[in-house]
Amino acid sequence: MLSLQEISDRLEIMMLLDRYGGAIDRVDMELLDTVFTPDAWIDYTAFVIDFKGPYPEVRRRLKEGLSLSIGHQHIMCNKEIWLDGDTAKGRILCLNPMMRPETDAGGRPCVGFHGLWYLDDYVRTPDGWRIKTRVEERCFSHNFPSDMVIPRPMPRA
Repeated sequence: MLSLQEISDRLEIMMLLDRYGGAIDRVDMELLDTVFTPDAWIDYTAFVIDFKGPYPEVRRRLKEGLSLSIGHQHIMCNKEIWLDGDTAKGRILCLNPMMRPETDAGGRPCVGFHGLWYLDDYVRTPDGWRIKTRVEERCFSHNFPSDMVIPRPMPRA
């Protein structure tokens, strides 16, 4: 049976993950600052070449890139979380539909999908749980032009 502390920790981390999705989807960088530690390391190279580094650098690039997006969502589920005192690890499934600027033959916007896992390290801070490291692990991309998709082998569990 989970202790009250374990229940609280898991719930707080799940809320942190939902806050990440909301911050990214609304391009709310101030809210995103409440998700990561100031010295967090982020690796998004599963989908974008050379997109990794310390949080402040990745934050700047995210703001620029997401502001150009027509529409996107981050749907996170299957939140596997392993607690270890004031630290934790997570493997989070994310489906990321994105509206692309092109249209199909009927003039309708094209929508592409990325499927991935976030591999996270969390740390408890005086302000609550925060993400210390985040690495994307690609599963699939659908309905994106080949020049927009980095070819990678399928990860194996």
